[in-house]
Amino acid sequence: MSCTYTYPTGYKIMKVFWTKNPVMGEEPPDLSKDPEYSQRLQYLGDKQQIRLSRLSHVTQKDEHKYCFRFITDGKWGKWTGYPGVTLTVTDLQVEAPERVTEGHNVSLTCKSSCTLTDRATFIWYRNSQPLTERRDGNNQLLLQSVRREDAGRYSCALHGHSYISPAAHLNVTYVPKNVSVSISPSGVIVEGDSVTLSCSSDSNPPAEISWFKGGKFVGSGRIYSISKISSDHSGEYKCKSRNEHGEKYSDAVTLNVMYVPKNVSVSISPSGVIVEGDSVTLSCSSDSNPPAEISWFKGGKFVGSGRIYSISKISSDHSGEYKCKSRNKHGEKYSDAVTLNVMYPPRSVSVSISPSGQIKEGDSVTLSCSSDSNPPAEISWFKENQSSAVGSGRIYSISKISSDHSGKYKCKSRNKHGEKYSAVTLNVMYAPRSVSVSITGSAEILEGDSVTLSCSSDSNPPALNFSWFKENQSSAVGSGQSFSALQSGRFYCEAHNQHGSQRSDAVTVTVHPGADRNVIVIAATSGGLFIIIIIIIIIIWFIMRKRSVKTDLTMKQNDLYADVSQRVSAHDEPLSEPDTVNDALYANVKPSRFRGETPESRDTEIQYATVQFHRKKETNRPEDNECQYD
Repeated sequence: MSCTYTYPTGYKIMKVFWTKNPVMGEEPPDLSKDPEYSQRLQYLGDKQQIRLSRLSHVTQKDEHKYCFRFITDGKWGKWTGYPGVTLTVTDLQVEAPERVTEGHNVSLTCKSSCTLTDRATFIWYRNSQPLTERRDGNNQLLLQSVRREDAGRYSCALHGHSYISPAAHLNVTYVPKNVSVSISPSGVIVEGDSVTLSCSSDSNPPAEISWFKGGKFVGSGRIYSISKISSDHSGEYKCKSRNEHGEKYSDAVTLNVMYVPKNVSVSISPSGVIVEGDSVTLSCSSDSNPPAEISWFKGGKFVGSGRIYSISKISSDHSGEYKCKSRNKHGEKYSDAVTLNVMYPPRSVSVSISPSGQIKEGDSVTLSCSSDSNPPAEISWFKENQSSAVGSGRIYSISKISSDHSGKYKCKSRNKHGEKYSAVTLNVMYAPRSVSVSITGSAEILEGDSVTLSCSSDSNPPALNFSWFKENQSSAVGSGQSFSALQSGRFYCEAHNQHGSQRSDAVTVTVHPGADRNVIVIAATSGGLFIIIIIIIIIIWFIMRKRSVKTDLTMKQNDLYADVSQRVSAHDEPLSEPDTVNDALYANVKPSRFRGETPESRDTEIQYATVQFHRKKETNRPEDNECQYD
């Protein structure tokens, strides 16, 4: 390019340069300072105010309006030459479609406005690298079954020329491929963390990204972020990459959120009423990741481990509050307590008496029945020998108790699972009452005889002290439960125990004079002699049977018999005659065996006991004589 210029005299040229596409009001750029031109623009010098320049390696992009500009040392000494030079490039150009779909065929053409010889050979370049085996006389480059690797910047050149055409970009479009998901941060994810899922895919044009969790749409965009992640976010995620040519899903990735145990609860099997002896299972459920270790507690005390806690043949001792603890490496949590309520029939039934100790008539007494049962038992009270209940409720009260309340009391403790009794004896103490005197025989006796009076009473404890009184006498005439009265009069007794005393009504004893006393004595004496004769006859009969006994035994018996005979003859006198000598009576006869050394020596021995018949000495009154048998 050349430019001829002139300027007024008196000015000095300070700078000359080429510029392009000048704009009014803006300082035109110096192309020698432009990186795109600095290596290609060469100044050839000035000849008679003619500026010569060369632009090498011209391409289609160099088509511009170029102007020459010079600057003098004058204040207004800046000029730009108009209209300048318009550069039109008519060399090689590559024609290619804007885009091609993978798998299709495409043809690229190298064109030139210049006249070329028939022997011209074209060279093709992709991304500034020559393509092998592409030198031919055809100005077209045919790509069959285009792959994504065929995309790039294509240019062409003539063999033997260094000029290369401007590059044309071949855009190969294709469906998404290599779709995958990555999780950040990697490693363990704990509830509360912030997590990012990234979807990457290879596609042209770029794909639209959609996110799915378990088949349900949850978001879009290459990035899916979750702040403060929770266990609800756990699951399988995948992304779908889609463009105009098709779509493809990534493989699913699992988002495994770790968290402390929660929703910890206990269930009881079987449900409903639990009766002693049943088998019961407690189950602990919890939501945790990783799975938790389970521990069981009863009232704060460790009793077992594992998700299941079983009790066979349950008893009332197992009743109470149970809870389970669910624990993993991220924390622990307890379930709410559940109550194991074991039902059982009454047991340990007992009755207590208040006040304790001795109960006296007139006191107020309370019987209390206690029992261990579940559900609580109904209490009924029974008294011995009474078919119907005498009361109900845990407490049975008796105010102003009397002896009629004495006896055995039972409380019955009953619930729907069974019943049990407990008994206690109520022993009411009271002072003597209903004191009475009874007479043995007749209340009328002969003078010198006696009559026995007996005192009876109703008391608790039984009266042990009895006193006897005769009316109109202040002092006692006797003591003890029985009293022998020898005189006429009205007698009564008084019974005592530690709770009091009471006197009986008086009874009358009458003593008559004894005129026929001797007749009675003679009759009694004759009866005695009759008995003695019978005894003697029996003795003689035994002697006759034992005559075969040895001589020494016979002698002994004869001596004994003689002794008896003498005693009988000595007293064989009428009983009416008084005698100071005691008469002999035979009270009993006892056979016994001799204890000899041989069987022949063992025989029966007759022994006689002496019975004395006593006569009282005569007194001034003969009717006082009395016959006694000891």
